[in-house]
Amino acid sequence: MSPSRLRYLEFPVFIALYLLFDWATYIDPLYGLNITPWNPDPALGLVFWLRHGWRAALPWFVALVGGELLVRGMPAGWTVSVLSSLWLTAGYGLLGAALRRQFGDGGVFDSRDRLFRWVLIVVVGTMINDVGYISLLSAAGLIPAGQWGEAVLRFGIGDMVGVLVSMPLIWMLASPGDRQRLRATVWRAETLAYLALAIGVLDMVFGTIATSEFKHFYFLFLPVIWAAFRQGLFGTALMVFALQAGIGALVKWNNAVNVAVHELQMLDAVLALVGFSIGIAVDELRKVASELKQTMRLAAAGEMAAALAHELNQPLTALGAYGKACEYLLERGESGDVLKGAIQRMIAESGRAADVVRRLRDFFRTGAMKLEPVDAGQLVSGISQQFFAQLREHGVELVVGEIPPLAILADRLQLELVLRNLLANALEAVQEQPAGARRITVSGQRLDGKRKGAKGGCLQLSVEDSGKGVSAALAARLFEPFVSSKASGLGLGLVLSRAIMEAHGGSLWAEVGEHGIFRLALPLARPLEQDGEQVSYAA
Repeated sequence: MSPSRLRYLEFPVFIALYLLFDWATYIDPLYGLNITPWNPDPALGLVFWLRHGWRAALPWFVALVGGELLVRGMPAGWTVSVLSSLWLTAGYGLLGAALRRQFGDGGVFDSRDRLFRWVLIVVVGTMINDVGYISLLSAAGLIPAGQWGEAVLRFGIGDMVGVLVSMPLIWMLASPGDRQRLRATVWRAETLAYLALAIGVLDMVFGTIATSEFKHFYFLFLPVIWAAFRQGLFGTALMVFALQAGIGALVKWNNAVNVAVHELQMLDAVLALVGFSIGIAVDELRKVASELKQTMRLAAAGEMAAALAHELNQPLTALGAYGKACEYLLERGESGDVLKGAIQRMIAESGRAADVVRRLRDFFRTGAMKLEPVDAGQLVSGISQQFFAQLREHGVELVVGEIPPLAILADRLQLELVLRNLLANALEAVQEQPAGARRITVSGQRLDGKRKGAKGGCLQLSVEDSGKGVSAALAARLFEPFVSSKASGLGLGLVLSRAIMEAHGGSLWAEVGEHGIFRLALPLARPLEQDGEQVSYAA
């Protein structure tokens, strides 16, 4: 069947569902008219209007007339029923058009700002529509003199609450993408748990609904808040609709005609709006968290690219040198051990390059580490040499203090990333100082005692610069994502660096002062045995 035929099949389905909603919620009618305390059928009509525009007018009019005939038995007569149905079709249509103009045919409930605009349009639109409808019935003599205000209040609240409570869930069910997400969100055992809680609370609060004064209505917030915090807006939409249906069923089954149902409906509307606000806030926080994770992955990819550029430089340079040597040997006619040795070295360097790529990829993807004894002095010396050209270009003096001859059990590539980031930050910080006052100092010292579970003490490395330093306010937030003192910084390098240090059982922190001070501490490797020049280490 073609999509166009399927689309127009929605019209009779809509009429049937509308009549079903009208019959199910025809509770405590005022003067036997279509004036009831809860009207979710306009919510169905508004969703239908958002999908079809003005093409929804005719089926909606047919559904309204059908409701007067099949549900209420045409109490107002044909003329008034048709005129009132025309009025409601036009009024609901204008409300649907306003929603469609504001939100299009999607994205109605995806932010708190949109939620507020939706509530405002629904409240204003339903009240204007209901004033005209009740005025028409009053002019026809169907509403007793002096009862116009009560009728407007009853019908207006019924329409407003019905739309506010029911439209989010109906919209989700009518939208294929939202329907799949709703199924994935609420099709869980937890959903049955909070629905069971809702049934229990309803029974507790409204077990004697004919005489209840709703003193314990606040207990209904429990399942709504549970659903909102755990499943966001989708769980909340299901929960508030279930509560509304439960309240309506209790009123109908208990024949509670003396209860102030419109007051109860207003309480339920407030409950729904609170739940929707919490649910949307939870969804927004989860979206931000997801975007943050993606940004962190991109930042990690940038760090990985920088690390690869450095780590692959040496093996690739060696490969080029050995390749030229092989070319020279072949030109000389060499085919013996010398050529074989050069080729073997090329193979070894290519294996080294592949190992570098694999280790960095594994770390940034899974956090995997390859622990090995790393000499602290050699580590600092190797990283410092990488910055000599930049230091000379900007007139920065680098002082490498005495580093204790100690070994740390760590992943060398990851520690180089941390030190490279600290030195790069220091280099940028000192550039604000005048020439001759730009200095970076790298030093180390052994700290005895236990730190982060280090049984044999730890090594502390310090990177100090002559920049303006870190304020107390900045120090408190410096290791949070997207917090940076650099104009062009993303504020992610220190976050990744601290994550690496903590994965090693160490720590990284900044000290407040008039110049920049960053310190990192790592547990020392403990020598187990010494045999000649070979030493074994353990964490």
